[in-house]
Amino acid sequence: MDIIEINKVLSNQARIDILHWLKKPEANFPVQVNVPDFSDGVCVCHIQDKTGLSQSTVSHYLAMMHKVDLLIATRHGKWTYYKRNENEIFNYINSLKNEL
Repeated sequence: MDIIEINKVLSNQARIDILHWLKKPEANFPVQVNVPDFSDGVCVCHIQDKTGLSQSTVSHYLAMMHKVDLLIATRHGKWTYYKRNENEIFNYINSLKNEL
């Protein structure tokens, strides 16, 4: 885990919002057709709609969060679904506690 890289990723309000929304996807996103129980996460299209940002910006943000393991990506056909990586978030918080 690279605390500095994760901190860089978390230095943007939209990315913080995405992580917050993904904490309780059923309360923040509409029901999905292919993955109705959010077990594999939330479709990029729904995340983009909620942010109001362009598809390319949201895809870039999600890729950044995935690269530092804050998100888990699952493909269903041509669609990618993202969910929080709770283990990595827990490890990050504990590392901050220990380092600071």
